Amino acid sequence: MGLFGRKNTESAVATATLPVDPALAALTGDYTIDPAHSSIGFTVRHAMVTNVRGTFAEHEGALKLDGANPGASSASIDVKIASIDTGIGDRDGHLRSGDFFDAEQFPLMSFRSTTAEQLGGDKYRVTGDLTIRDVTKPLSIDLEFNGTATDVYGNERVGFEGSAEILRSAWGLTWNAALETGGVMVSDKVKLNFDISAIKNAA
Repeated sequence: MGLFGRKNTESAVATATLPVDPALAALTGDYTIDPAHSSIGFTVRHAMVTNVRGTFAEHEGALKLDGANPGASSASIDVKIASIDTGIGDRDGHLRSGDFFDAEQFPLMSFRSTTAEQLGGDKYRVTGDLTIRDVTKPLSIDLEFNGTATDVYGNERVGFEGSAEILRSAWGLTWNAALETGGVMVSDKVKLNFDISAIKNAA
């Protein structure tokens, strides 16, 4: 996904200093994220002593990859908040409520890329705008390109995985409860995890 971002002078200059991999250049095209083989999830500290992990089962997105010039690529992803799943129904209901995401009023979380840079090898960094509860803030995601393959149905696929850390309070997710032993029930820091498989659209 480090191939994502709107072209600008700075990113174009940075990309020009790196050799163009012919195999990467061949990936240029439009792709649709395959939700059945992709995962968008999170990890957050609970009660100061353990981690709770969850995923969003329903999401969709599109990639426009330019393998010769990663800075000219772009990406968009929309996540359905109501599809949150941490394995505990009561907890999921609380996360959907007004205390957290308020899924009824703000049904989608979205990401739109703005710039990208190649860090070297298969490592990339993509920056864009993350919107939660109608609050939009910049987000940078470090990613690794996992390669490409043609599946049994003849689809050309690309894969990326990566992560980022946010402070949920910056997006208005401020609910918490104090612990008798000190500290709080839910940490402000949240780790976002991305594992993306995308299929190249037919010409």
